[in-house]
Amino acid sequence: MNATQTVGNWIRAAAHVELFSVSGTMVTGATLFTVSLILFLGFGVSRTVRVAVRAALQRRGLSVEGRWITLLRLINYVIVGIAMGIALDTLGIKLSALFAAGAVFAIGLGFAMNTIMQNFVSGVILMVEGVIKPGDVLEIEGGLVRVGEMGIRATVVRTLFDEELIVPNSILVQSTVKNLTHHDRLYRIRVSVGVHYSSDMNQVEEVLMEAAKGLDGRVPDKDPRVQLLDFGSSSVDWEISLWIDDPWNLRLQSAALRKAIWNALKDGGITIAYPQLDLHIDPPPTAPTERES
Repeated sequence: MNATQTVGNWIRAAAHVELFSVSGTMVTGATLFTVSLILFLGFGVSRTVRVAVRAALQRRGLSVEGRWITLLRLINYVIVGIAMGIALDTLGIKLSALFAAGAVFAIGLGFAMNTIMQNFVSGVILMVEGVIKPGDVLEIEGGLVRVGEMGIRATVVRTLFDEELIVPNSILVQSTVKNLTHHDRLYRIRVSVGVHYSSDMNQVEEVLMEAAKGLDGRVPDKDPRVQLLDFGSSSVDWEISLWIDDPWNLRLQSAALRKAIWNALKDGGITIAYPQLDLHIDPPPTAPTERES
């Protein structure tokens, strides 16, 4: 027997040496090697499939963002999950027993695991339904945010002030969230202004309409709207609304519209009303004269 055969026999013998046992299943070096190979292949297959799907989408001229990013992540979770299940079964850990143990463990932890599980399940729901996807503009608790990265536990969003917030997925599922870009990116902005009661209201309406139509960045296919809202205590209140194609520019476009309205009313000689208070001071009473007394 030569040295090569001797080394080979030694390696085979070492590979079958029992290291430990799991649920009555003997675990050897060969078992660990097989488990590592399964996991390696699982991650490799996941990467290959995701690259193939991405290439197929790009060939069709589709932008790989939003819902497609969510699809790629789901593919990764499914393939890696299957590989981990096979690896655990190879080690002798039965999935049914693992689920049973997990149930007992979850009951033991109780409320401590409740929030984590809620966020995890909510993350799966968001990825499956696709009602919220990366790039969407949302209104959460009165603030405007853009969705960045969606994870299985939390979603990273960016505010208008370039602040990154980590939002638990359960908030996005259980709360009322306004998605401004769910079906399209059209958004209607509204600006109110009050004019003096002495103004010519027909002229006011024409001036406001021209100011709105001349605003850069508005959607040209949708005409602006100018409406008389109310007769206030100090002014006649009007509302000007128009559509833009990106709600993320809400603040900029609203500011531009206000500036256009200001200039248009000033050029038209129309006064923007503001609350006024007339104060009348009566003269002090005079002391009675001797004859009057």
